[in-house]
Amino acid sequence: MSGPVILVHAGAGGISDDLREQQSECRAALEQALAAGAAALDDGGAVDAVSAAVMVMEGFPLFNAGYGSVLCSDGSVEMSAAIMRGSDRAAGAVATLRRTRHPVAAALSLLEAPPVLLAGEPADAHAAGQGLEQHDPSEFVTARQRRRLARWLDSRDVSDRGTVGAVCLDATGLLAAATSTGGRLGQRPGRVGDSPLIGAGTWADRSVAVSCTGAGEAFIRCGAARLLGALVGSGVAVESAAGAVLGEVADCDGVGGLIAVDATGDVAMPFSTDAMPRGVWRPGQGPVVQIP
Repeated sequence: MSGPVILVHAGAGGISDDLREQQSECRAALEQALAAGAAALDDGGAVDAVSAAVMVMEGFPLFNAGYGSVLCSDGSVEMSAAIMRGSDRAAGAVATLRRTRHPVAAALSLLEAPPVLLAGEPADAHAAGQGLEQHDPSEFVTARQRRRLARWLDSRDVSDRGTVGAVCLDATGLLAAATSTGGRLGQRPGRVGDSPLIGAGTWADRSVAVSCTGAGEAFIRCGAARLLGALVGSGVAVESAAGAVLGEVADCDGVGGLIAVDATGDVAMPFSTDAMPRGVWRPGQGPVVQIP
């Protein structure tokens, strides 16, 4: 197949009560993300498409990114994101944001110039300097996530999905990937997972674009996203490469999933958890969303 094609995911994890009870809302959010990405292709390319798709998911309170992110152990929200362009491997990333409405927009603002990664208060300050929407940190804390943190502190047994992401191959052959997350429920403040780390949770080159989700430490330890790029670049089919990468994640005691598209438009969306809400768009076919 050939481009354009857009894939999105809303995080690999368990089948939560929210996913069961609000499946139609989750489906609609994924369809809206795909539609936003497709609309962005009319005026731009793959980078605009993945940014637009992720921004929609950052605004949906049942997904763990932007507004509605999971809470750290101290009850705060810390958000991270990355974006990468395959043609020249340009990348931008931010970590542990507390004030920026759309973390992926902050990552996008770093795409054209170093540094690749900014973290904490300086990252929020940079985003504010770029004119990106800012809020008091308390505004990112939802009542739903307060309840979930309370249950987690009591039993350490709350189903969690950790990330949203998008990948795209546009009509010119350009590949791009973006990932955004609120981290892990109950995480230690200051923790940085794989999502904003180029080569761990996010990667795009001339062969493939990938966005990962799951046990971040395991994805970091095996360099999951870059490993997939290397495998596809060496001639391995994207679906086989994706399976091999999740095998490496398992060897590092982790579970999760990923979405990937290669330069020919072939896609892979494997996961080793109970669920990974995901969707794909191609011209003339409309959005196809899968939620277990």
